[in-house]
Amino acid sequence: MKRRALLAGAILMPTAARAQSKPQAKPVTRPPPPPREAKTQLVAFNASPFPYRGFLPDSTKPFLDARDGPRRGHTTGRGDVYWEDPTYSDRRSLLYLPKGFDPARPVLIVLYLHGQGATLERDVVVRQAVPRQVEESGQNIALVAPQLAVDAADSSAGNFWRGGHFAKYLDEAAERLMRLEGNRSAGRAFNLAPVVIVAFSGGYLSAAYALERGGANHRIKGVVLMDALYGEEAKFAAWFAARRRQAFLLSAYTESTKDENATLQGLLAKRRIPFTRGVPRTLSPGTAAFVATGGLDMHGDFMTRAWQPDPLEKVLATIPGYAPVHAKKGA
Repeated sequence: MKRRALLAGAILMPTAARAQSKPQAKPVTRPPPPPREAKTQLVAFNASPFPYRGFLPDSTKPFLDARDGPRRGHTTGRGDVYWEDPTYSDRRSLLYLPKGFDPARPVLIVLYLHGQGATLERDVVVRQAVPRQVEESGQNIALVAPQLAVDAADSSAGNFWRGGHFAKYLDEAAERLMRLEGNRSAGRAFNLAPVVIVAFSGGYLSAAYALERGGANHRIKGVVLMDALYGEEAKFAAWFAARRRQAFLLSAYTESTKDENATLQGLLAKRRIPFTRGVPRTLSPGTAAFVATGGLDMHGDFMTRAWQPDPLEKVLATIPGYAPVHAKKGA
């Protein structure tokens, strides 16, 4: 028995030695996937602000109060008449997901309301550079921007005057963003994402009514007014008084809206709601800040040069809780 064991050992030992000397296979290392490119889409919404066939808010006067044969139009407060086609018939919204956007991370939706005399392609994308500033903020943001009155001196809110319509718009925006992302599993992230409303100039009216009667205040994380407080101060004050534990308010302004911003500050002071003057370090819940920036000559380019170049990028970058998706330029 002992001799057999020794023979067996003699036979097995060379085999073991060969196994030890055999080179080990190197683990396969796969390069990380390239960052996802930005995605942009102009898409017609069913729940768009326009066309609008209802009445002016709190009145029995129809919005489309002018006629010229088969054409119907709206008379503005200045007495100008804009016809429904082409001014109030564009259902499109701009959707934008920046480079590296990841629906698996915390997602913030920025709802941008452009000012008067604007189109999505010429002004929101190019002149105001809103998508680029979203990208360079380094935040995991999905941008949604509805077309309001097309290239017209009119701030009408259209269907956002209707109770609950803003919530319907956000629901549809979540579905459209999911389709743009191309991943059905991202639907939950978009449906639950908090929303920051950014209004420039004439976009204030849509923002005010969205807050007062839009039916989505449980989702509103903050409001940013970019030289946009041309009225409705009481609506903004009432919203912030009710939601300040969950949301922030920032209003940056020129001489154009100085008086209205003073009025809003007074309304907050009457409610003993503290506010600061100047750009805050972070836009956390409870923050109310007012930023005076200069003369009326700055208004036209306010979205790109207010208190600094690309101020929207700065504002979005100070919202805590959203992981950076890529390194900012120059980093």
